[in-house]
Amino acid sequence: MWIYDIVYCMTSDPSPDGPDEFPSEEEIPDEPVTVDDIDPFSVDDDDFEDIDHFAAAEWKNQSTADERIRTVINRTTTPKSASDISDTALVSETKARTTLNKLAEQGIVRSHQTDSGKLYSRDPEWHLLKQIRKLASSKTLVNQIQRIKQELTEYKSKYDVNGPEELLISDKELDQTELDDISHWRTAERELSHLRAAYRLKEAKEQASLQSIQQRLMRA
Repeated sequence: MWIYDIVYCMTSDPSPDGPDEFPSEEEIPDEPVTVDDIDPFSVDDDDFEDIDHFAAAEWKNQSTADERIRTVINRTTTPKSASDISDTALVSETKARTTLNKLAEQGIVRSHQTDSGKLYSRDPEWHLLKQIRKLASSKTLVNQIQRIKQELTEYKSKYDVNGPEELLISDKELDQTELDDISHWRTAERELSHLRAAYRLKEAKEQASLQSIQQRLMRA
């Protein structure tokens, strides 16, 4: 069981949804309220032995079974059984298997038949397309492309080679720092290819939208 992050955002600005009326002087408690007096959860933490159980109960309380299964499978790169996924998603094995098979039919999940049963993992192609669609909607897409291109230029200048593979197969004896640079270089190249794909998708969407507007204007 892994612990689920719970992030609280606080701001000094008053909320527009705040109360219109505030307590009078008589209604204010004699002793000031401290953070220890505030329980941010709807679940009593005394019912749980550790933070994992507490976080799991809160997660289950705030999400549906299908949502939890999707969350787990989206992080599953190594094939796992429906039983393993059900344990993490806090659902029955039958529910996990039914939902996973539906997701497999939709192309979101990849299923693997083995001698011990069927295993499931996220579909890498679907996951990549999801990432690219998300990048395509980013307002900083062009800046991200320029940043990665600058990083690649610096690697090429530093080692006087055209790519990480060329450096790896060179006769030079590489230390750990250089091996780390090769790993980061490869990652940067992969990121750039994803960013470029996202940019092409963004351009295609904008072009399709423009053509749609022009067609509507012509029919008006």
